Amino acid sequence: MNWMGNLQQLGRSLMLPTIALPIAAVLLRLGDLPWGAIHASSFGNMLLLAGNTVFDYIPIIFAVGVALGLTESAGIAGLSAMLGYFMFTRLVEHQLGSDFQLGVSGGILIGLLSAIIYHRFKEVKLPEYIQFFGGPRIVPLVMGLATLIVSYIMIAVGPYLALVMGKLSSALLGMGGFGTFLYGIAHRLLVPSGLHHILNNFFWFQLGSYRAVDGHTVYGDLPRFFAGDPTAGVYMAGLYPIMMFALPAIAFAIIGEAREDLKPKIKATFLTAALACFLTGVTEPIEFAFLFVAPYLFVIHAVLSGSAMWIAYYLHIRHGFSYSAGAIDYVINLHLSDHGLLLIPIGIVYGLLYYFLFRWAIRKFQIPTPGREEGSPLEEWAGDIPYRSPLILQALGGKDNIKKIEACITRLRLTLGNDRLMDITALRHLGAAGVIRLGGGNVQVVFGTFSELIREEIMKVLRKDIHVVLFNSPMQGRMIPIEEVPDRIFASRLVGNGVAFFPEKGELLSPVAGTIMHIYPTMHALGILTDEGLEVLLHIGIDTASIPGKCFSAVVKEGDRVEPGQLLVKFNLNKVKKFASSLATPMIITNPDLVKSWSFAPFKAVKKGQGSVMSVVLKPTKTSGGANG
Repeated sequence: MNWMGNLQQLGRSLMLPTIALPIAAVLLRLGDLPWGAIHASSFGNMLLLAGNTVFDYIPIIFAVGVALGLTESAGIAGLSAMLGYFMFTRLVEHQLGSDFQLGVSGGILIGLLSAIIYHRFKEVKLPEYIQFFGGPRIVPLVMGLATLIVSYIMIAVGPYLALVMGKLSSALLGMGGFGTFLYGIAHRLLVPSGLHHILNNFFWFQLGSYRAVDGHTVYGDLPRFFAGDPTAGVYMAGLYPIMMFALPAIAFAIIGEAREDLKPKIKATFLTAALACFLTGVTEPIEFAFLFVAPYLFVIHAVLSGSAMWIAYYLHIRHGFSYSAGAIDYVINLHLSDHGLLLIPIGIVYGLLYYFLFRWAIRKFQIPTPGREEGSPLEEWAGDIPYRSPLILQALGGKDNIKKIEACITRLRLTLGNDRLMDITALRHLGAAGVIRLGGGNVQVVFGTFSELIREEIMKVLRKDIHVVLFNSPMQGRMIPIEEVPDRIFASRLVGNGVAFFPEKGELLSPVAGTIMHIYPTMHALGILTDEGLEVLLHIGIDTASIPGKCFSAVVKEGDRVEPGQLLVKFNLNKVKKFASSLATPMIITNPDLVKSWSFAPFKAVKKGQGSVMSVVLKPTKTSGGANG
C-alpha cells in the first residue's frame, strides 16, 4: 500500500471543507457591527446566528467534504456521508451521552468510510430483478450497515479514545510557546508534500475544547477562537507575520536580484504572487521559487516561521482566521483578537529580515532563482493554457500514463502509471516551479494558481477521443515562431506551419517517430512521415543548398525508421554560419490540412531532444500519409 500517496489524497480532501469557513467569519464580523437602524439588533443577531451555524455544523461539513474530495465529487458518496454522520452521532450520543463528541474527527472518519465504500461497491452488479440497487445506488445502503458497525465499535472504545485525546491535547497545550515553535517548523516543512493540511487539521480542528456560551462544546484552535475561547488562536496568530510580510519580502528579493533584461517579466509575476500571499495567504508560488534550488534556505525559512509563532505566543497575541493568515482574514477577525495589532510591527521586522537575508543569500551563493537565468514562468502564456495543456499532458507521459489527476490551489496532484515517463525538463519549460515524487506513481507538479485551469483543460483532452502528436526539439538552441524566420516562403507558411530553431551545435535530431521519406542530395534538409500521416520537413538554415564543399552528413537513409531524439544529420555549424543567409532551421508540417489545432511551448532556449516543444491535435477524419512534397 502506498501510504504517501493515500495521505496526499487525504490532505487534498481536507481542504474542501475549509472553503465554507470564510463566509462564517464574514457573517460574524457583520453581526458585530453597530447597526443603527430599526430592528438592527435583530438583524445583527441573525447574522451572528448564521455565522455560528457554519461552525456548529463543521463536523458534517468535513464528513461530506472528505467524501467528495476522495471520490472526485461523487454526489452519492457525499449523500452517503451525510446519512452516515447523522446515524453515527445519534447512535453514539444515545449510548454515551451528549458529553462525548468526536467533532471533526468523527466527520473525517465517516467521510473516509463513505469514500472507501463508494470505491469498493460503485460497480457492483446485482440480479436483474434488483439491479435498481446495483452500482452507485448500493453505496447508501452499504454505508448505513457499515455505520452501525462503526458506531458499535465507537461505543465500546469511545471513552478510552476520549481519554487519550484529552491527554494528548493537554500535553501539547502544556508545551506553551515551544509547542507553537515546533508546529510552525513542521507546518512549513510539510508544505512541499501537501501534508501540512493533515497537520493543520489536527491543531485547528481537534486540539483543545471549549464550552461555548450556549452550552455546546467546540474543539480545535480555530472553532474555539471564533467561539470566544480566551486561550485560542495561539496556533494561528504567528502565521500572519510570515504570510503577510516575510514571504512577500522574498518575492521582492527575487525581483531585486533578477537580471535587468528579465526584471520586467519577473516583477509582473512576483508582484502578483506577493499580493496574493499578502491578501489571501497563498504561499506556494513564492516558496517553490526557491525550494528546489536552495532547500537549505527553505529549512531556515521553516525555523524562522516557528520563531514567529513562539514570539506571538510569548507576547500573548491571539488571532485567528477562517481560511488563511492573509490580510483579508486579519482585518475581518481583528475585533476578536488579543493584541492583534502587535502582529504588524512583528511582521515588518520579519519582512526586513527576510528581504535582506534572501538578497544576500541569492547573491552570495548564486542561487538560480527566477530571473537570474532564462526561465519560463507560466504567467507568460496563461491566456494560451487551453492550447498549451496538451503539451503538459504529453510531458506527463501521455494520456495512457494518467491514472488520476486532481488539483488544489497551486499544484496538480497526479497518480501516474510510470512516473519515469515524465519529462521534467519539459514541465519546467512549460512553467512548472517544481516536481515532487511521492512514490507509487504519486506526483505533484507545481504550476501556481493556474493549476485548476490546467487540470480542466487536460481533462477535456482525456475525455475526448482525440489524437495528439508530440514534437521534441530537433536541436539545441533557441526556438522561434515560424513567422520570424528571415525567409518569405517559410515565414508566410507557404510550405507549411510549425516552428524554427537557431542551432548551437551541428546536430539535427528526429523530433518524432516515423520513416525517412526523403533526403535532399545536399543533405541540408529531409522529410519524415509520421505514423499518423504527418509530413514533417526539417530544413537546416536558409539558403544552405549551395554551400560549397561537404557541409552536411546524413547518418540515416530514405526508408529508415527513426525515433524521437535519434541523430539524423551532422553539419559544420561554423561553415553554415559563414555561408548561409541565416541559421534559422524550420521544423514544419507540410500537410497541415490534417491538423485541427497547434500548441507551442514558450519560445526560449531548448536542449536537443527536449520534449513538448510543439504538439498538434489531429482532425478526427481518418487519413493516410500523402505523397512526397
